[in-house]
Amino acid sequence: MLPVELARHDVKKTDETSQVELMLQADPELFWFKGHFTGQPLLPGVAQLDWVMHYATTVLAQGWTFLSIENIKFQQPILPGKTLRLVLTWHTGKQQLTFSYTLLDGETERTASSGKIKLTPMMEARSCQ
Repeated sequence: MLPVELARHDVKKTDETSQVELMLQADPELFWFKGHFTGQPLLPGVAQLDWVMHYATTVLAQGWTFLSIENIKFQQPILPGKTLRLVLTWHTGKQQLTFSYTLLDGETERTASSGKIKLTPMMEARSCQ
């Protein structure tokens, strides 16, 4: 399940990169919060990565898929109802996706997580003979 998408800014492109910024809200009703953890729900890292890959492969890197995580750092928990800024940057030549989630709380901004993911071209469907 995806977050509530509050805004999506136009993709910025250079010769080597494409970047998009999304404003998201972690809807408290998302199944990701159910049982993780009872009494103090927080958004699991796997959910954050799922959202990164969803937006990356639909907005920036169509035709590409996950290969490996180069690094990832979880710095602040993402709680239900919080507003986030997700910045995705696709480095075509390196086949590398960088991401950063920032928690937005009034005037305060804190990095929640960031990382680098290696992508690979999707295999084209092969016909069976």
